[in-house]
Formats: sequence, C-alpha cells, structure tokens
Amino acid sequence: MNNYTKRFALFILATITFSGCAVVAKHKLDEMYGPAQVVERTVVEKDYSEPEFYHDIKPIVDRRCVVCHGCYDAPCQLKMSSFESIDRGASKEKVYNGSRLVAGNLSRLTIDAGTTRQWREDGFFPVLNERAQSTTANQQASVMHRMLQLKQAHPLPETELLPDSFDLSLDRDQQCASIEDFDQFERDYPLWGMPYGLPAINPEEQATIERWLATGAKAKFPGIQPTKNPIEIEQWEQFLNGDSLKQKLMSRYIYEHLFLANIYFSNNLSSIGEDREFFKLVRSTTEPGQAIEIISSRRPFDDPGSDTFYYRLQRVKSTILAKQHMPYLFNPQRMQRWQQLFLDAEYTVTQLPGYDPELASNPFITFKEVPVNARYRFMLDEAQFTIMGFIKGPVCRGQVALNVINDHFWVLFTNPDLEVKYHTDVFLAKEAQMLRLPAEHESTALTPLTSWLKYSEMERSYLTAKQQRFDKVFPNKEMLDLSMLWQGDGHNQNASLTIFRHFDSSTVTKGLIGNTPKTAWVIGYPLLERIHYLLVAGFDVYGNAGHQLLTRLYMDFLRMEGEFAFLKFLPQATAEKEIDHWYRNAEDKVELYLKEMHSRNYETTGLEFKTKNPKVEFFNQVRQQYGNVVIPPDLINLQPFNSSVTSYQQQLQQLSQVRGKTLQHLPEQSLIYLQLDNDEHRLISLIRNRAHLNVSHLFGEQDRMVPKEQTFSVVEDVIGTYPNAFYRLTEQQLPDFVSRMSTLSSEQDYQQLLRLYGIRRNDKQFWAFSDAIHDHYLQSRPITAGLLDFNRIENR
Repeated sequence: MNNYTKRFALFILATITFSGCAVVAKHKLDEMYGPAQVVERTVVEKDYSEPEFYHDIKPIVDRRCVVCHGCYDAPCQLKMSSFESIDRGASKEKVYNGSRLVAGNLSRLTIDAGTTRQWREDGFFPVLNERAQSTTANQQASVMHRMLQLKQAHPLPETELLPDSFDLSLDRDQQCASIEDFDQFERDYPLWGMPYGLPAINPEEQATIERWLATGAKAKFPGIQPTKNPIEIEQWEQFLNGDSLKQKLMSRYIYEHLFLANIYFSNNLSSIGEDREFFKLVRSTTEPGQAIEIISSRRPFDDPGSDTFYYRLQRVKSTILAKQHMPYLFNPQRMQRWQQLFLDAEYTVTQLPGYDPELASNPFITFKEVPVNARYRFMLDEAQFTIMGFIKGPVCRGQVALNVINDHFWVLFTNPDLEVKYHTDVFLAKEAQMLRLPAEHESTALTPLTSWLKYSEMERSYLTAKQQRFDKVFPNKEMLDLSMLWQGDGHNQNASLTIFRHFDSSTVTKGLIGNTPKTAWVIGYPLLERIHYLLVAGFDVYGNAGHQLLTRLYMDFLRMEGEFAFLKFLPQATAEKEIDHWYRNAEDKVELYLKEMHSRNYETTGLEFKTKNPKVEFFNQVRQQYGNVVIPPDLINLQPFNSSVTSYQQQLQQLSQVRGKTLQHLPEQSLIYLQLDNDEHRLISLIRNRAHLNVSHLFGEQDRMVPKEQTFSVVEDVIGTYPNAFYRLTEQQLPDFVSRMSTLSSEQDYQQLLRLYGIRRNDKQFWAFSDAIHDHYLQSRPITAGLLDFNRIENR
C-alpha cells in the first residue's frame, strides 16, 4: 500500500468514525432532551421579566461577537448582527470559494429565506437549543452556551503571544461544530471557546447571556421602536413609484445604483448609536403602506418576475458594520435634484427596457434614453459612494477584485459639461455592444481567459472610436487643461478621492490624502458606469471561479483606461516613464495592449510645468485650482509641511515620512488611540502602502513586491475597517513612539514597540480598549461609523 492509499484510507476511517460519533451524540441528545425542532422565540408581553435580546443581549453581542461574526466571511456563516441571524444559525458551506465550478446557493439573510425553518431546509444548523425548552436543555443543547463555557473553562494562556494552536489565517479550515459534534470539538480544540482568539467576556456579560440562553433565548416583538421618519418614507416611496415611463426608468436607474446604500434622513444627522436609523432601497411585491415582501434576485438588474412591483424603503435592523456601511442621505434637496436631472429634462422614454441578462447587464443599452448628463451627475454628486461600491460592495473579502489596483492612488473626474459634448448619448448607444460586461454571462463564466481576449478586442474598438469622436468634437486639437476636470462645482468634496488598498479590503476617502502616489486615475462617465456594473451591480460573490476570474481580468482594462486618461495631462516623456514604471515585468499580452492602444503622438497637455517632477506639480495645480473648500489641505502628509499644526500633529508629520524597508515590519492597518495633554482623544490611522512592480498579474503578487518603494500614510481618522494592530498612547509618549517606529530594523524592534504601546489580542484590557475606540468613533463620526472587524488582528 503506497503512501497516498494509506492517507486516503485514514481519511475515510476518520470520516466514518467522526460521522459515527455525531450519530451517537444525536441519539443521546434526542434521548435526554427530545428531537430537534424549530422553536418560536418571540414574545409580545410588555412586562416580560427575563433577559430579552434587544434590551439585554444585543448591546453585548454587538461589541463582543459581531466584531468577528458580521459579514459573508463570518466563520461558518454565523452572522450575529441581528436576532434573526443568530436564530438562523451556522453552515458548513463557505461563501468565499474561489474554486467552485458552478454558482453557489444564495444565503443572504432576510432576502433568500424568510423563516428559520427554511434555513434549516437549506442546511443551516442551530446554535441555540431547539430541543425541549428546559433550563438544562437550553444550556447543554446550545452551541452558543457551550462555546462560552469552553472559554471560561479554558481561558487564553497568560503568554505574550497566542500559542500556535490558534489558526488566525484568512483561509483557515473552519471547524463548524453543531451541537451533535460539540463533545469532539471540545476535546480537539479546548482553547477555541468564544470569543475566538480574544479574551473572555466579563463575568457580568457572561451571566446575562447565560441567563438569556437558559430562559429560551427570547426576543420581543416588535424588537425596535417605530420609525422616526414615516413622513419621509411616504414621500420618497411616492416619488420612486410614479406611473410615467420616465419615472419608472428613473427609479430603476436609482435602485440599481443605490441597492447597497444605507439610506438616512436629515433628522438622523445628530443621532448616535441605537438612535440611528438606516434604510435599504428594495424591490417589493407589495405597494407602499403594506408590509414589505422583498423580491429576491442575485443582482439588482435581474428580472423581478412581475411587471408590477414597487420600490420600498426597508428599515435596517442589523448592527451597522463599518466594512459594509455605505450611508446615503435622502433629503428634500436630493429629491429636487433628481426631479431636475431625470424628470424635468427634455427627453422621451418610448418603452421600458427588459431584464434579459445580456441587455440588463449593459447600462448603455438599458438606460440609453436617459440623458448622459443626468446619469453622470447623479453618480458624481456622491462619487465617494459610487467608488465605495466596489470597495465595500457585495463583498467582505475582495482580494480577487482588489489585487487589480495599487495600494494608494488618487482619482479625479472629467468635467460633466465635456462629457455631454464628448460622450453623447448617440455615441454611447452606438458603442454599447463594445461596452458589454462579464455579468452578461450571469454567475457562471466557463472560459474566462478566452473571454479576456474577446473583451480586449472590444476595448480596443471602443477606445479607437472614442479617439475618433474626440477628433471630431475638437477638430482644432485643443490642449488638455484643468478645465477638462470636474472641480466639484466649487463646493462638492467628491471631486477628488483617495483610495487605500489593504490587501483584500480597501478604503475610499474624500480629498487627496497622503504623499503623491505612484498612480492616479481620471474617470469619465462610461468608465465610472462600467466600474459600477462590473464590480457592484454585476458581481456575484456566490458566482463560480470563472465569473470571479473574468471580473478580475476585465478590471485590468478599466484600471488602464483611468490611468491613461490621467497621463494625458502630463508631458509625453513623463507619461512614458510613468507607464514603464507602473508596468515593470508585465505580461506580454498586457505590454502589447499598452503599446497598441495608448500611443500619445496625437495628444499634448496644455499645462505648463516648471519643475522636474510634473506629476507632483500637476496635483499642486489641481489643489490650487479647486481650492481648499473642495480639497481640504492634508496637514499631516503633504510637503512642505504646514507649520501651523499642533505639537502632536508635528510628530505625526515626521511619522508620515517613513519609507522603504523599515515598513516591512509593520502591518498594513494600525490604529492609535491617542490621549492628548488636554484629555481629549484622537483616532489616528497608520497605513502601509505596499509597492508592486505591476498589478496586471492575477497570481504571484508576493513575488512582485518592491519593499524599498513602500510609503506610509498617517490620517487623523479611521481608515480601513479591518485593523491589524492597536496602540494606546499619551501625547507625551508620542515622540518616543515616532522615533521607534521610524527606525525599525528587525522583528525584535517591532516586538518591543508592541510591549511598550500595543494592545494585543490577548491583552486583559482588550475589551475596554475596544469599547473606548468604538465609542470615540461613533461620537466623532455619528453617520459614517460602524463596528470594526477584528478577524485580521495580528498575533505578534
């Protein structure tokens, strides 16, 4: 018997043994507590005296459990951000599966199944007791109770670092133990009680949750207060459900762009914590005034199944997570703006478009009768939100989509007035077939590499037609200058954006933050729309490997299109050097594509440059032209430094200049909780921007890193939603911290820094520190703040 045969035999034996143990455990539980069946957990008594979820448990679960169990990448799909998600339970199936050959089954809470019983039929198992409702059964037949007890019985070792038995990698094998498997789980992983890899919750919190579980894990109905916004909801639902073809097409466009938004109203601007109200724009089979019945579809442009449906605003009941939170304000000014753009504009809708995937996935066909000006200005008004869609969008782990971008770059936008003249509705309608997107294949693309070649030819054809159109519109070869860019109408800070990539997540913030980055994009309407329909509206996290790969490959075209639109503003010699630098060691087909499609012989910038660094000079001109209202100055990172900053900001300025291999010892995202001498506090983000030879390859990213070109950005705000490291400092300690971090030369140096200032994941003060940073975050950013995710905290 060879080694392979032996290993296979042992695997089969272990599987049979494990399955047999589970069967025995199930039989034993059935004998002791009766067979499992779904339990009704809602109560309506006003004077219910036992612990109840919304009043007693949710505040604890939010701060102690949801920080790891909140999104698609929650271990074992156990989301704990709402009562319904806890009652649903867990699953052994992974949402993130880059090798599946066919699209996975949808498991979106509140959308794809309506009841706990339906989730059981879909393979989810309970973490609450579903056997006889006795105190003993509610404890011993509950995975949640047993996990908490396991942590109490086996607390974290009092060592500097967690032992190697903890697997904290993103792609770790998940041990999704049901109650029938739990005895074996306890024997195999005694240290893996909950919270996993973090300190136990305090005795008072533990006692409250245990009593809740022992008394049946009940939740009051209704669990949340009536909305404070009934008038606003009525007005908006009336606006979005008009009868005319114009109104219907407008509402479809708005829905397909805002389906991920957490919508709020003006009276929420000063609300904090549980007082905040957010809403989702959904499609419902029921009309306004009736209970919402969501139409479940993979994508927002999928067929709703009926000609009669309604756009409704549904209250968000789950906890707000920073990694998913995309707030969007609905107010009278917004409604008036959309009335002006979509309804008052002079155009005619002759018929409503259908939902065939090949057509519905292409916005240039679906919305061809809506003026480009309306579409583009709609997206520009909240450009940060628009770009944030592919950063936070339908994914909580986006490395496949995000390894197509650099770690730090800036974004500007073309002038809408130019777009109206240059990218006319007729031109886009004519080129619509060349602007097709991978979502036309739905969620199962079978030949992504062959498709890449097809789409590359389409992109070539589109860019050729685009240049020909440019030559016709501007026959006198007008020079490109800053008038070609959207300058925020003199007040809108969405006119410039900074994107930070953190391996498999990313952040979009307004303004030009950090030192001048290696790359930048200039985005016009067709590019902005394609980014949205590629990575937001058209991306399916449950899609097969081909769909995800093709999406990633297509994004190469869009990145290059944005980059080369930026390079047109630089002198030709400078642009050629930049291209060579950005695409060092690029694959042959990428190099050929670049040479063929981006010859600049016919293009000349109209800007004058007086220094040896035109790229830096260009952005200085942009800042001056746009003004401080549109682009507020970056006081920390921008050189030459602003001398009027406070003493602690001067220290941060020094920190922002750390470069190169020193940064190798730091994680990608760190957060400082800084106590100033006046007892005020600040949250400071430290972002390590890795450097690549190029980002045009799907695989082998680690081999293309250039440590000596890394940069550091320091921001007085929360940047990133997956912090890797925490530091707690006083203003008096800041100079020493800056000095140590600026001179790191070894892992030992970094370990000493952590001993002095770090809050490690096994620190006894971890939860108190966590509460402090979340409280400060919420107080300082009441609309945009959400709970951070602790799944990526390092163990160093």
